[in-house]
Amino acid sequence: MFKSGTLIGENVRESQNAESKADFIHKMKISAKEADEVEYWLLLCKHSKLLTSPNEEVFHDLKAIQLMLSKIISTSKS
Repeated sequence: MFKSGTLIGENVRESQNAESKADFIHKMKISAKEADEVEYWLLLCKHSKLLTSPNEEVFHDLKAIQLMLSKIISTSKS
């Protein structure tokens, strides 16, 4: 989860130095995929009897990040 979580920011940072609009969109899409992976891991933790369940604020913050990335991608395409 740490790897996926940090890759979101890494790819957003890389997108700031994108070589083209297509490269920017590609890097933002990678960030969105990593955010989806973080959600997967968080849900596993939530439903596991062996792991600590994340609080709802974590899910709320992740959803906000996912919505921002989605908006950036869709706006960049138009």
